[in-house]
Amino acid sequence: MIKKLLSMACVLALAGTAQAATNWNMSTEQPDNNFLTQNAREFAADIKAATNGELNINVQSNSVLLKRPEVKRGVQQGVVQAGEMLVAAIGNEDPLFEVDSVPFLASSFDQSEKLWKATRPFLAERLDKQGIVLVYGSPWPPQGIYTKQPVEQLSDLAGVRFRAYSPATSRLVSLMGAVPTTVQTPEVPQAFSTGIIDAMLTSPATGVDSQAWDYVKYYYDAQVFIPQSFVIVNKRAFQRLPENVQKAVLEAGERAEQRGWAMSREQTSKLTQTMADKGMVVGPLSDKLAAQLQAIGQTMTEEWLKKAGADGQKLLDTYRQP
Repeated sequence: MIKKLLSMACVLALAGTAQAATNWNMSTEQPDNNFLTQNAREFAADIKAATNGELNINVQSNSVLLKRPEVKRGVQQGVVQAGEMLVAAIGNEDPLFEVDSVPFLASSFDQSEKLWKATRPFLAERLDKQGIVLVYGSPWPPQGIYTKQPVEQLSDLAGVRFRAYSPATSRLVSLMGAVPTTVQTPEVPQAFSTGIIDAMLTSPATGVDSQAWDYVKYYYDAQVFIPQSFVIVNKRAFQRLPENVQKAVLEAGERAEQRGWAMSREQTSKLTQTMADKGMVVGPLSDKLAAQLQAIGQTMTEEWLKKAGADGQKLLDTYRQP
């Protein structure tokens, strides 16, 4: 009888453990071989290990669950419990979400990391009020210019259908004299092959993911800005987790953020070299084009400050402190 009772107790204990396990779906934007997706998968594995399987996060890559414009609302409404997306994609909602995409405000990784640390608290506060937890951010490699023909000055881009992927990049393309055309990352190859776009501003990561050498010849390592992606979580779902699991999520997020910066720094030169190895002409901007883009950057910084108001000035003051 005692053995029978012990056996039943073990079964009930196991059933209770199984019942306690929580499963989340997480939407990520990029394909499996992209380092941002790899970082997200490591984040999920880290949480599973730290919680002994109490929280399992099913990472779905390449925007198969939600497209970029749907991610924030999808997380907010609980369509998915977690999502990874480009921060600047929601710049129309609040200008502070697109500060990382102001041209030449922060071009190097050191500058960009400093800008992110200044920006993060503002974004976390705004998202919290909307029922969203900001868990971690990761940078893309610096943004460069991809073209079919050589470009020496802005007039060479006049009227060119140029891929844009956020409000800030649409404004930049317009100021460059090109025609902004919104195309999400998974659709880039088809957009080039069907003539929807003829050029784009994006990172070496997207260049390699989309095999840019199949449809453009030139890559200009412009380092216009370093955009951020972030991972966000539905606040209600997060608060339903036991405290130890909440702690594990936030700690895994801290590690993922540190890892993301390291991965992006490491991958940038490798990805750029891959494009050169595939036959693309890789090089810097001409002096004239660099000066013209710097002037656009100054214009966009002034425009951004007008939109962002007191919080924007406070953010920039913090960023520019020695």
